[in-house]
Amino acid sequence: MSMYGQVFVKNNQYKLKGVFHHLTPNTPIRNADDGWKLMGVTNPRDMTYIHSYGGEAIFFESLSQGKLLATRCDNPDCETSGTIYIPFRIHCPDCLAKNTVIDLTDIAKKTARVHTFMTCARSGAFNLLDKPIRFINIEFDGVATILMSYLSIGDPTIGMKVVPIFKTCGPTFTILDLSWVPKGTGQGQLPEGFSF
Repeated sequence: MSMYGQVFVKNNQYKLKGVFHHLTPNTPIRNADDGWKLMGVTNPRDMTYIHSYGGEAIFFESLSQGKLLATRCDNPDCETSGTIYIPFRIHCPDCLAKNTVIDLTDIAKKTARVHTFMTCARSGAFNLLDKPIRFINIEFDGVATILMSYLSIGDPTIGMKVVPIFKTCGPTFTILDLSWVPKGTGQGQLPEGFSF
């Protein structure tokens, strides 16, 4: 029996452990309209991608701990010093100085509101969200950028007050560990694995 591939870093190098390639036999493709003649074969493949978060790793780790991090330019020589960014930006887009990581959780709980939204009835391959997906763009007081995410409960409206919820039980360490619900939603109404 094989073990799924795992990756860790030691001595500044990626170390791979386990099986990353799984062979699956080809199967014939036959033409049902022409006596089941052979037309080709399937060629199944299984790939494992190694995706490095780099300086953004702290953002994804924080989601699993129920925190929403942002960054702020604190360079006194920058024209936009003090600007807060979410999505997380490692460097200021204006002066290129390294930004300061800040906790935006309380601001998000108090001031987050739907800027605009889109409801998606169908999605592409490998989608993990239940349909329809209610994508929302969220704005926060004092933040220069807008965050795209999804609403887990209810139907969005422009200006709707929302609060963040976090997948702290069985996190995926992806952006899917962050979702939003209308302000006033009770803990018992949250999707499985999520908390405030």
